[in-house]
Amino acid sequence: MLLFIGCKSEDFTPSEDFVLEFIKENPEKSSIALIRNDTVVALHNGDKMMPLASTFKIIVAISYARMAAEGKINADEMIPVSELEKYYVRNTDGGAHQMWLDAVSARITDQKISIREISKGMIKYSSNANTEWLMLKLGLGNINAELNNLAVKNHESLYYIVSSLFVGKESFPGLTGSSLAEKLRLMSNADYLSAINTIHQKLQADPSYKTELGDMSAGIQKVWSDRLTASTVNEYAGIMQKINGRKYFRADMQKYLDEVMEFLLENPANAAWLEHTGMKGGSTAFVLTKALYATDKKGNKTELVYFWNNLSNEENKNLQSSMNDFELNILSNPAYVQKIRTEIPK
Repeated sequence: MLLFIGCKSEDFTPSEDFVLEFIKENPEKSSIALIRNDTVVALHNGDKMMPLASTFKIIVAISYARMAAEGKINADEMIPVSELEKYYVRNTDGGAHQMWLDAVSARITDQKISIREISKGMIKYSSNANTEWLMLKLGLGNINAELNNLAVKNHESLYYIVSSLFVGKESFPGLTGSSLAEKLRLMSNADYLSAINTIHQKLQADPSYKTELGDMSAGIQKVWSDRLTASTVNEYAGIMQKINGRKYFRADMQKYLDEVMEFLLENPANAAWLEHTGMKGGSTAFVLTKALYATDKKGNKTELVYFWNNLSNEENKNLQSSMNDFELNILSNPAYVQKIRTEIPK
């Protein structure tokens, strides 16, 4: 997801307690749902709509798994890398797409890569280009229909994420607002999604369109971030439970989904104590989100979802550097789970 975070905290030591204290001290910016063995341990702002950033890609992954399992797409179909390049915009993804290309270079044949690998790159590396291409391949209608399949109620429509980066390039004549930022903020959802679809068509048709991003000043970035697809920690905790419980989806669909979501098990150190685990996070200059699930070798199941919005650069950076410690303690330390239960009551 687009990042313009330039302020690095000095003399900051990451810790799991920084995350916990931040949630307690900034309740209006935070929402969290923690479930342990089907029991809600902590819940704060469970139904508050928050921008998802790249965490929405979980829905795209589920749609891919369903369509692959049903034979509507062939996961092994080889796609020209040049098709993905249509949607790659430099300096907007923290180097994610290039890191993915470097990692899969041995699996690129005749400048082509499989849909299977494209999907894995969307989640593990958070490639926005892969995501945009997949959304076109799967169909936005099918992806949004997945929300009904999942019985998700509080979730805004998904839209083309790379195309949305160019909203600062369009002028939108005739719309209300004294500035472009104000026009974007006042636009109806229908008009906003229509504009993004139009931009997507331009990206497809004209390779030169993406050479200029347009106005991405702080004001435009904030409106863009605020208008990202939103949902709640309650809804994503439920989605994590469906994946982690391994009974909601057909076995063949679950297999495709595991292949995309459970990249953490590629690390032998994780595989030594975790039977299943998957996650997806996202960030902008103002937003930080994460949804994860895990089942350890003892059979303990954990689902953790936490979202923040309206963060400062420093808060964002410090939270990002502390999240791994927070998550690891939740998954491995029952005493820390009890601490959260006490300090963030449900």
